Amino acid sequence: MACRPGELAGIESGGPVTGSQPVSGRVLGIDPGLSRCGVAVLDGLGRAPALHHAGVLRTGADEPVGGRLAQVRGELAALLDRCRPAVVAVERVLFNANVRTAMGVAQAAGVALLAAAEAGVAAVEYTPSQVKATVAGTGDADKRQVGLMVATALGLSTAPTPADAADAVAVALCHLQRHAAGALAAGSGATAATSGAAEGGRIARAAAQAQPGAPVVVARGEVARPGQQERR
Repeated sequence: MACRPGELAGIESGGPVTGSQPVSGRVLGIDPGLSRCGVAVLDGLGRAPALHHAGVLRTGADEPVGGRLAQVRGELAALLDRCRPAVVAVERVLFNANVRTAMGVAQAAGVALLAAAEAGVAAVEYTPSQVKATVAGTGDADKRQVGLMVATALGLSTAPTPADAADAVAVALCHLQRHAAGALAAGSGATAATSGAAEGGRIARAAAQAQPGAPVVVARGEVARPGQQERR
């Protein structure tokens, strides 16, 4: 059964997801959160990345925490079953001053990793700075820069929406780009070098437009889709 927008309770969809069998190169990106958990499905290993779905899983703030976590787990399990990603990429939690918010994010991240393990899908974690450095070329990139890079890589006019979904897209794209960069480094010949240089130039120009006059650091293998601003 194909995974379609709106099939999962609590999910706001940004586009259709297709495919009922495990797909090589398909990544489920997750921006964990208890109130809003961003999810995105991308295909792209060995080819240009394509966004199939971006959405947000929501839980009610007035519900018991255990019930909310069970909802997150159940809906992620359903998404994994229907979309059959080869890898789940989760943004790693970094604690900040808002301990209450961080705890909810950490709980949701744990549930995401559990859902992946129960589905037999490999899971990886990336810190926010790793995602920014890979997608935007610098770990200090702001949301606007990251959104522009995501849009550029995926051939979109704007970043995905809402913001939590856009973050999930960036996490999935981070995984794809890091593997693409590894493959490029392992390859040889002028074709690979020329391709990497051309892509780097494209990303550098986009980054310069995002923040005119700012120094641009380009990570090899980078590529960039759309967003509506909203935060946990």
